[in-house]
Amino acid sequence: MSKGIFITGTGTDVGKTYITALIVKYLKQKGYKTSYYKAAASGNPITDGKVVAQDAKCIIDAAGLDKNPNDLVSYIFKEAISPHLAAKREKNKIEILKILSDYKKIYNDNDYVTVEGSGGILCPLRYDDKKLWLEDVIKALNLPVLVVANAKLGSINSIGLTVHYLKSKNIKIKGIILNEYDKNNFMEEDNKKMIEDLTGIKTIACVPHNCKDFDFNGIEKLYE
Repeated sequence: MSKGIFITGTGTDVGKTYITALIVKYLKQKGYKTSYYKAAASGNPITDGKVVAQDAKCIIDAAGLDKNPNDLVSYIFKEAISPHLAAKREKNKIEILKILSDYKKIYNDNDYVTVEGSGGILCPLRYDDKKLWLEDVIKALNLPVLVVANAKLGSINSIGLTVHYLKSKNIKIKGIILNEYDKNNFMEEDNKKMIEDLTGIKTIACVPHNCKDFDFNGIEKLYE
């Protein structure tokens, strides 16, 4: 039976794609049939006259997947702006039924699927006659969540607020991953302790800067 998990972050540029790539690579090296999915991605380059899903390509390259990046993302936008605004400007409305259909195809063909969110958790995907938020996608896909954050100054606040919001929406949180963690930095060590005390959520991994491989031992058990 296939299993999935959703990767959200405390904001943009905290390392969601990087961490997701390491997780997918780990699962593949363990011998599982694994893949990646993203509902909407903004800020993608044009290659040979076609917009290419850059985050998906990063995952494919890092994990060594034999996939077409554009097959792993439902909505691919050029401008580096919020998906709801990119969708308006490109006249390509984001529909939850397409997201569900695209995800199901990948889910049915793999042991584990790691789903990456867009930006932070409070991300609008559609805001016109219909409203669609990232939390709606998580609930529609019926997935638990891992929260990714930078371990630096400010992480107590950003993680605390993200976890509080997820809990208020009754979304299951399976753990926190601290990115660019320096085990020799006393402040980051304290951040980890404070975050766990504040949220009641376990930090399942502390990933150092520029890590190429990480042993996410037991992470399979967090997928549902």
